[in-house]
Amino acid sequence: MTSSLKKVLKVTGYIAGFFVGLLLVLTFVADTDFEMERSVVINKPVDDVFDYVKYLRNQYNYSIWGELDPDMIQEFRGTDGTVGFVSAWEGNEDAGSGEQEIIGMVEGERIDYELRFFEPFESTSFSFITTESVSENQTRVTWGMFGSFPRPMNIMLLFFDLENAIGQDYETGLNNLKAILEENASENNF
Repeated sequence: MTSSLKKVLKVTGYIAGFFVGLLLVLTFVADTDFEMERSVVINKPVDDVFDYVKYLRNQYNYSIWGELDPDMIQEFRGTDGTVGFVSAWEGNEDAGSGEQEIIGMVEGERIDYELRFFEPFESTSFSFITTESVSENQTRVTWGMFGSFPRPMNIMLLFFDLENAIGQDYETGLNNLKAILEENASENNF
């Protein structure tokens, strides 16, 4: 082996070592936890709003994720609107695959979900929807998500604004929900 080849290998080794070391440092500098929430006020009584959002199947009417794949395969297990109900999906590369389960509910106030993503990568996060009466005919709906990324996946949070990206999806969903419920204000069928 020539001395110039040894120098090139040595420099390459130092550079590779530097980047591996940098990645290790970044995994401990970057947060592992994330959270975000968005809210909207809907001109409907809290009971009417909660009676709509507690049914997980209704999320496909207002969330944008159902639009990512019109041919998405969906599976439902259990009794919708109750703890234990599961909505599973398998879609194209944009929609991925996973399932969402209702894991907690306080009637008229809050629904908690566990989100289990299988593709494009495996992860588990948590989501919630709360309803709060603002007035007799107005309800604040808050939709949020939280979770954590294991190291070294947490490095992604340094380069990708998850709060903003998912937040925009939740804002769109909440605005869709508002339109659906307020358009149906004169109808009593959801």
